[in-house]
Amino acid sequence: MFDYRHQLDGRIALITGAAARIGASTARYLHAAGCDVILHYRHSAERAQVLATELNDERPDSAFTLQGDLADMPHIEGLAREALAIRERLDILINNASSYYPTPVGSITQEQWDDLFASNARAPLFLSQALAPALKERRGCIVNLVDIHANRPNADHPVYSMAKAANAMMVKALARDLAPEVRVNGVAPGAALWPEHYFDDADRQEILRRIPLGRPAGAEQIAQAVLFMVAGTDYVTGQILAVDGGRSAQQ
Repeated sequence: MFDYRHQLDGRIALITGAAARIGASTARYLHAAGCDVILHYRHSAERAQVLATELNDERPDSAFTLQGDLADMPHIEGLAREALAIRERLDILINNASSYYPTPVGSITQEQWDDLFASNARAPLFLSQALAPALKERRGCIVNLVDIHANRPNADHPVYSMAKAANAMMVKALARDLAPEVRVNGVAPGAALWPEHYFDDADRQEILRRIPLGRPAGAEQIAQAVLFMVAGTDYVTGQILAVDGGRSAQQ
């Protein structure tokens, strides 16, 4: 891995869904590169505070928590204002927060549609819109956590797959519309972490069989890809990097 120490000194990042899993790992990697981090969470206050304490022990006054329900449209602009008030600026937005669960055809409800599109498509767009002026001022960047299922629909997950497809198009559309001041990219995990309380051993073995590298990524592999999109280059925008062990190359 490249040495990113001090490359993000003086920068501040907002990471949505940062209390655990990929969001928490991303916060740690950005922080290790010198970034101050705002850890957004919805319900996981305790885990977010534990992570903030961990990071502040490493570098005082460098990690902050911010609660908000991204499904609540009126709250998004307020969340953006609260984030900007912490340091009076923002350099990096990581749209990571996501809902994921099956919606088999024949049982799909409007509530499921609204929930999955809210977290995976609507909130990233409107949060990016609210923060775009501040990001432009700092010539910042946005990174979305997409999914290989934006291009390869996941069985029994049509609504989630459709929402992630919208998220992927958002990357390309905003890369055009916010250029040249703001770069917008995505990272598309395959099997990164097993969903909590999801999949039995047989299902997991079948998924691993379809991954050429034969193993899930883990949160750190995804966080490293996010860090690359933030700090590893300043001439890439509108791109989505698949971090899937070769799964997207399979038939």
